[in-house]
Amino acid sequence: MSAHSPTQTDLADLIVHLARLGQSTAATPLTAAQWTALRYFAHANRLSRTPSAFSCFHATTRGTASQTVKSLVELGLLARQSHEHDGRSTLLEVTEAGHAMLLRDPLEDLRKALARLAPEAQRALAASLRQVASGLAQLRATPVFGTCVDCQHCQPAGDGHFCQQAQGYMSPDEMEAICVNFRPGNASL
Repeated sequence: MSAHSPTQTDLADLIVHLARLGQSTAATPLTAAQWTALRYFAHANRLSRTPSAFSCFHATTRGTASQTVKSLVELGLLARQSHEHDGRSTLLEVTEAGHAMLLRDPLEDLRKALARLAPEAQRALAASLRQVASGLAQLRATPVFGTCVDCQHCQPAGDGHFCQQAQGYMSPDEMEAICVNFRPGNASL
């Protein structure tokens, strides 16, 4: 067997295969969409824990996202809270049961496999996948999701960071959280 450069089709198929393989296990009580939602709400900042933000992140309709969220609320894995600044909007929080469920996340095996890569290979893969995700989002005119650390809106300010989009200071935890208002390209942080 000779070594050859993978084609875009080979790479796309491999990425889809890894995604499905990473989420598949007979022992999981949740669907792949429910796992994605639970992970999303566990890693999203306070501005992004809404059903509509999850809909954008998951690249699905608001109705489908709402049904996924509703099922997780009914299972006691998510809880609804009123938005502090917008009474029409709902924020979602992962419950104690939700955090316990995340300890059984089927993606853990994929994380372990990725951890076996050399650190430089992990960094190169992460950079490449971010570039592909950004390019695909641009082609489809959809939002790109990322963290405040890499965002154009977030700037160093005093002892912390200020988000120009949200007009507020971000906590250290929020700097590493997924944000719906993300704009790639902040190399200064």
